[in-house]
Amino acid sequence: MAKDAPPRWDRKMQQRLARGEAAALSELYDRFAPLVHSQAHRMLDDESAADLVTREVFGYVWENPDAYDPKQGSMRSWVARLTHRQSVRLLRAAEPSPFARGEEGSEDGEHGRSEDTAARQELEERVLRATAAARADYIVASMPAPLRAALELAYIQRRDYRQAAADLGVTADEARRRLRLGLQLLATAGTRPLEGSEPPGYGRML
Repeated sequence: MAKDAPPRWDRKMQQRLARGEAAALSELYDRFAPLVHSQAHRMLDDESAADLVTREVFGYVWENPDAYDPKQGSMRSWVARLTHRQSVRLLRAAEPSPFARGEEGSEDGEHGRSEDTAARQELEERVLRATAAARADYIVASMPAPLRAALELAYIQRRDYRQAAADLGVTADEARRRLRLGLQLLATAGTRPLEGSEPPGYGRML
């Protein structure tokens, strides 16, 4: 089933980027750079690596605006998928090869292979954990402002739902409703990783 058409802003932004408008890239950066950087940092736990991912993602968008397919969702979702894929590439690239670990020359080849398998499994588990965390960040950043504000009050400022209701100027029932909806959205973070078909030419980002 085709997804809902993206907002007009997304379509106009793609057209402006395709025309080579530098102002469009600046506007896109101002709008999405905090999301890209926080998602990359959550996955990589490294400020320099997050900076690199941010530069690479916006460089790719600038050079390949036609790679965005409005039928597949919003530009925000597309940028998030690019960020996720580049972050995963860096995670996996940081894993030393069996040759680098000196396992190939070991007398106990079977032991070396077992260690290599365990290391790969650990890396994939790290990728899954980082992906779930990044998706949680993306969900919070993308959810309607009323839901986001309720979650921030409850889980960052440690306010109970009555205090959150007072701060938000809504009833206690409404505060609980917002928290429940926000938590339902967050619950998908561990079961619906940020995925998407790899865009053409993405490998050139490395």
